[in-house]
Amino acid sequence: MAGIHITDIEAAINHWRERSPSPDGLSLAPQTRALAEVYALMVYFRETEADETTLPTQAHEAWLAWFGSMPDTPCIAICSTSQGDEVCKGCGRTFDEVQLWTEMTPGEKRASWRRITLEGSAWRFNRYAERALEEAQAGTV
Repeated sequence: MAGIHITDIEAAINHWRERSPSPDGLSLAPQTRALAEVYALMVYFRETEADETTLPTQAHEAWLAWFGSMPDTPCIAICSTSQGDEVCKGCGRTFDEVQLWTEMTPGEKRASWRRITLEGSAWRFNRYAERALEEAQAGTV
């Protein structure tokens, strides 16, 4: 199982803060509180990843709800792995990631997303960035 990176926990916190803002500036929605507790422990213990399988139930459910609001796949419908490339020029995933995507856990998918985003060399981040954005907004991929 993959670890959930601290930046994803932070993004999920912000997702919930936007949807359920604090009515008094002090209290947090249950989802935000659950994720903030995980985030605080990660910071305290200087961890960059939380184990996807051992997250507290409420934090895991809140994280999965955020995950569900993100594009599932980085695919931009230009797959060079089908032409024999080990890494897809279009999306940046490895051949194995492309083949096993539907079997991967949400944490594993986010780990792939993080890697290809940090690398930034796939066409989805340069040559076809506009196409990737349009497809993500339309939910076609």
